[in-house]
Amino acid sequence: MALGQNHEIHERRKGRNYVVLGLLIAFAVLIFAVTMVKMGNGHMMEGFDHTFRASALPVTEATE
Repeated sequence: MALGQNHEIHERRKGRNYVVLGLLIAFAVLIFAVTMVKMGNGHMMEGFDHTFRASALPVTEATE
């Protein structure tokens, strides 16, 4: 078999590889889009970092 000739199984495998590539790119775009939507809403994004957060305290009204 010459180096320039591809067997039928290689052609099918190449097609499947393109499908997997497309799925990986679609997944990366989905994760990017979800991240942008979550960051773009303007909500405070606070993680659990074992420190005091004033925003976690209950809201109390000032009394005069």
